[in-house]
Amino acid sequence: MALDAVFRDQWGRVLATLVGILGDLELAEEAAAEAFAIAAERWPRDGEPTNPTGWLVATARNRAIDQLRRQRTLAAKTRLLVRDVETGPREALMDDAATIPDERLELIFACCHPALALEAQVALTLRTLGGLSTDEIALAFLVPPETMSKRLTRAKRKIRDAGIPFAVPPAHRLPDRLAAVLAVVYLVFNQGWGGGRVDLAAQAIQLGRALAELMPDEPEVLALLALMLLHDARRAARLRDGQVVPLDEQDRARWDRRQIDDGRALLRRAVARGGGGPYLVQAAIADLHLCQPRDWRQIAALYATLARQTGSPVVEMNRAIAVAEIDGPAAGLAILDRLDLHHYRYYHSTRAELLRRVGRDGEAHHAYRRALDLASTEPERRFLADRLAETAPPAASRTDRAGT
Repeated sequence: MALDAVFRDQWGRVLATLVGILGDLELAEEAAAEAFAIAAERWPRDGEPTNPTGWLVATARNRAIDQLRRQRTLAAKTRLLVRDVETGPREALMDDAATIPDERLELIFACCHPALALEAQVALTLRTLGGLSTDEIALAFLVPPETMSKRLTRAKRKIRDAGIPFAVPPAHRLPDRLAAVLAVVYLVFNQGWGGGRVDLAAQAIQLGRALAELMPDEPEVLALLALMLLHDARRAARLRDGQVVPLDEQDRARWDRRQIDDGRALLRRAVARGGGGPYLVQAAIADLHLCQPRDWRQIAALYATLARQTGSPVVEMNRAIAVAEIDGPAAGLAILDRLDLHHYRYYHSTRAELLRRVGRDGEAHHAYRRALDLASTEPERRFLADRLAETAPPAASRTDRAGT
């Protein structure tokens, strides 16, 4: 396996294990980064080890111990770590799949401590668990990278200074952190789903299953897992010839029927437990999108409910799409034009599509260009490049296509 693939698949697992050993997030992150750098130098020359993840954990742990030895004030902590190493290696745990959810949930629950602001909790976990860059997290939050960098730094320092433990809290404390944990898992999924990181989407689903085992009677936990399964069921049909395929054009035979059935069963369980929160509403919307024909009035009504629950402009954007299907594109545009989402690529592609449907091709062309500038994956870029060419003035068509 290539090192970049190991990083994508195993960063969260390596870091979670190191945090459990070291009890220090910043030290674990530095040690993990150093281990990956050493691997990049040695593996091409010496070959990949039999157990790459265990090698990375052991190398990172040894580097951390070396660093602690150089800090006399932490000598006592060093002796404890050395004793832990000498009493037996922990790499064997890395081959036991049953340990993965607990390790990662410990990291999530630690990062989602109520002493931190909610946005800081989510951002920190995206950084540590998913290995997302500061720029990627900033884009998810629609804030400048500099702002996000400061939030992450403050959150790490607060965890260190407050001595926040890295462990799943007692059962009676779980609800206090649930909102942030669910937000983290869903943002990890969205980063994988929208950013082409299949490993992150799979990791989020795995974490969702672990949460459902931990809190089997919590409707929003069940609803979130249902939501992710219903979306992920369409993964094989989302791309064709390296380009994004709109939902109505997807080959339904390639949808994963088992995942759809599992997602719907979880949705029914969430409803039966009295659920009515935002993840249940979103799961219900995702289910309706799988039906043919789609019930746009019910979808619009559910988006209106979700907008009241969340106050999210992105939800309003999606409601605009449903309203456009019911009352026409001009009605959808009237909603979009009230939103401040100018740094969000899907806002511009949605607006471009509605502008094209009302015959305002020049404005649609400009909006597609803005969406293309913000697109982060090649399949999206190819889709938008085609739309851009379709709305280009005849004299400019060749130039625009060549420029993409």
